[in-house]
Amino acid sequence: MSDEKKSFSRDSIGNTLFVAIGVSLVCSVLVSAAAVILRPVQEQNQTEYRQRIVLEVAGLYEPEADVTTLFSGIDAHLVELETGDYADGIDPETFDAAAAANDPKLSIAVPADFDIANLRRRAIYAPVYVVMDGDAVQQIILPVYGAGLWSTMRGYLAIEADGNTVRGLRFFEHAETPGLGDQIDKANWLEQWPGQLLFDDTGNTRIEVVRGKVQPGPDEIHQIDGLAGATLTGNGVSNLIQYWIGPHGFGPYLNRMTNKANGDG
Repeated sequence: MSDEKKSFSRDSIGNTLFVAIGVSLVCSVLVSAAAVILRPVQEQNQTEYRQRIVLEVAGLYEPEADVTTLFSGIDAHLVELETGDYADGIDPETFDAAAAANDPKLSIAVPADFDIANLRRRAIYAPVYVVMDGDAVQQIILPVYGAGLWSTMRGYLAIEADGNTVRGLRFFEHAETPGLGDQIDKANWLEQWPGQLLFDDTGNTRIEVVRGKVQPGPDEIHQIDGLAGATLTGNGVSNLIQYWIGPHGFGPYLNRMTNKANGDG
């Protein structure tokens, strides 16, 4: 066989396809193996990130301390939202509320007149995080989420033991507009939340992000400055918090915890 024919065979379409497919298969195996090997590390990093956000919103985060160790001082529970009671037999740390919301056996439809956060469905259960001072509840951290302008905004709301006073708010996931909606991550906006009241004296939900600046008056204790150029994101924050502290969210749980703190049961 001549050298010219050998060269022609090596450069044939069949050989080229064979080499390309072989390289693709090898790369696919390597990528798949890397994904499998790295998945536990990625999941651990995500868990520690959410734990850090919980610690931050509770005012317990220490930059030099181990996140897992700090978080171990917070009591995690799973709540049955309809009753406000703790659910036994399910690990709150492994329960995936987002996945459960898509499982008909573990979720319910949100009635249209309650669905101000545009959830459509929510899980039957939700995790809560409780900071204790001896035998007394110091604060409660609730996971909250709902629709913004472009994304589902997910975060944590920390509340004093009275079930009404805000300790803080932090978001750990969203895709709102950079420079506009992402103001929900900025310190000067988040610093407005501590001390604000979720409900008025009659128990009506009042907390809201207003349009523009909060004006002096009796309502200012329930209000947060609006987000310049991102009114719809601000509305989304109002709606998701109002939903989750309301009767179809953590309302029954907050009532139970408040009554317990007051010695009523």
